[in-house]
Amino acid sequence: MTGTLRVYLAGMVMLERDDVLVTEERLAGPQGRVAFAMLAAERAPVSKDAIADELWSGEPPPAWEVALRALISKVRAAIAQVELDGESLAHAFGCYQLKLPPETWVDIEVAADAVHRAETALEKDDLDGAMGWSLAANAIARRGFLQGEDGRWIAQRRADLHDVHVRALECRTHVQLVREQYGPASRDAERVIALEPFRESGYRLLMSAHSGAGNRAEALRAYERCRTTLADELGTGPSVETESLYLEILRSD
Repeated sequence: MTGTLRVYLAGMVMLERDDVLVTEERLAGPQGRVAFAMLAAERAPVSKDAIADELWSGEPPPAWEVALRALISKVRAAIAQVELDGESLAHAFGCYQLKLPPETWVDIEVAADAVHRAETALEKDDLDGAMGWSLAANAIARRGFLQGEDGRWIAQRRADLHDVHVRALECRTHVQLVREQYGPASRDAERVIALEPFRESGYRLLMSAHSGAGNRAEALRAYERCRTTLADELGTGPSVETESLYLEILRSD
């Protein structure tokens, strides 16, 4: 095989190289899926205890080391289908490490890089670049991470990808506001609010979208949603930045 190895961890867990696709069903079931995702995402050595803690929710069975060895053996056999040899999944000093080729494409890494590029492009007023990179980040991040699985490591990785998703939507919304595309901007701002109801930036984007479209009443209603949500759920009020935008809209003709 000569093609680039592609690793998908958002949504369905898969490996792809040339015409060979290794689906998550071939990764030794749900536990194999989690173990592979953990090793592929970390790249660095991961202790057997950390993997076991994730696989068995902090309560490994008495013979967990035997079970883990058998599971890793099945994962090793699965990844061999894309010509990752036995040395690619190494075991030493109580740790496992997945050694991927340097040029390997890993979707969650691509998404994190893309949203950073999008935000950098936006700061430089490169609207085309900001839109393109935000679309790329969003396409991956919106699929979520290991849905249906629980664990501390999974929760942290899921939160990281969720943050990429929200940031990508916000960046796209900023571009739409500059381009006076107020309908799409309001829809994306609503998506941000649905994902992060206590994140004021989503409400400010929505206020700006409605105000830009000439609908001051809806803009003020968006502010009221923000104020009520923060007061009812967190016992606090909007930030100075949100209040300033509210007053600006309130005074506008």
